[in-house]
Amino acid sequence: MPGPLSGIRVVDVTTNVSGPSLTMILADLGAEIIKIERPDIGDDSRGMGPFWEGEGVYFLHINRNKQSVVIDLKKESGREIVYDLVKTADVFVENFRFQKAEKMGLGYERLKELNPSLVYCSLSAYGQDGPLCDRPGYDAIAQADSGIIGINGAEGAEIARVPVSVLDQGSAMWGAIGVISALFHKQKTGEGQLVTTSLYETGVFWVGYHMLSWLATGNEPKKNGAGHTAFAPYGAFHASDAPVMIGISNNSLFKRLCKVLGKEEWVEDPRYKNNPERVEHRENLRVAIENILQAKTADEWVQLLVDAGVPSSKVKKISEVVQDQQTEAIQMWTDVEHSTIKDFKLPRLPFELSSSPVSIQKAPPKLGGNTEEILNKLGYNKEQIEQLLNDGTIQIEAKKLESHK
Repeated sequence: MPGPLSGIRVVDVTTNVSGPSLTMILADLGAEIIKIERPDIGDDSRGMGPFWEGEGVYFLHINRNKQSVVIDLKKESGREIVYDLVKTADVFVENFRFQKAEKMGLGYERLKELNPSLVYCSLSAYGQDGPLCDRPGYDAIAQADSGIIGINGAEGAEIARVPVSVLDQGSAMWGAIGVISALFHKQKTGEGQLVTTSLYETGVFWVGYHMLSWLATGNEPKKNGAGHTAFAPYGAFHASDAPVMIGISNNSLFKRLCKVLGKEEWVEDPRYKNNPERVEHRENLRVAIENILQAKTADEWVQLLVDAGVPSSKVKKISEVVQDQQTEAIQMWTDVEHSTIKDFKLPRLPFELSSSPVSIQKAPPKLGGNTEEILNKLGYNKEQIEQLLNDGTIQIEAKKLESHK
């Protein structure tokens, strides 16, 4: 069956991680994504290593189910092609620096003139207003600005960003929700609209309860490593071979933990009797727990803890997650045919729909692999395409270019 966004055409002029992640979500939901890329280098993420058979893994991860069309947007003839595409589109997505789209003739007001029902999504670094709105931004910079890095890691440890693109891909999620909401509005009213989101807005939202904590108490939130401000024992505790993550949020769970550890007397210990006391004496508790955990491996302890109903997990390496039985059981991996990579597979979106499947149908495109096909569908004839090729407005995938000649 077709995906829920089947029949929706998206013109995508995004690059790097945030915008392409947004359009990946729409693509997996069934939308047609026409990805506009720059001549020669294409999307920045094509050059982000490490590489798998010459393909950047960042690009491979977030550009499946798309078509690649190479157009030089600096040329008027290139922008005219985009205008032709916009007239046929439902959605336009950009993640340029603030006001760059307007300067290029690709801003919302200009494209709205061409297609009044267009849903236009602008994903920026800092939003549409304020003293920072015209700054360029990357995930780590926005993590710093929104306070995430300030509370990440452990006290006294080296400053560390969250080592995944939490704001790039988080803002992509909000952008996709905004686009889908706007499409629902369009279905009811026929009206298009402007959808905006940003890395900074996403970061500020993610730290929401930390901000409320400061407003409520006046105390600056502290770094807790793998721990938790409100609970103890809660965090990573070293077993004989690897850390074990344990989460105790109430007295009942603490009682179960004490039984597994052979320390049932802790339940009546004044230092540990209730959560506020355990939080106050968290360091004593951590040392005592780790001394006991040294007797067994992480896997052995996790089995005992899980059997007792105590929330816990081994702190796994990425290589372990790739091969984990749970990852396999929920079918997170999708095998995808790729022209140059053998046994290629990608992780699916982390949700499923029972009646309109979310799926990965095609590998990420080669640069310019769909340029000629899309122009043909727009009505450009062979002579026009030849002219655009000759003046550098467009490019065609190298292999296809040879056959074209």
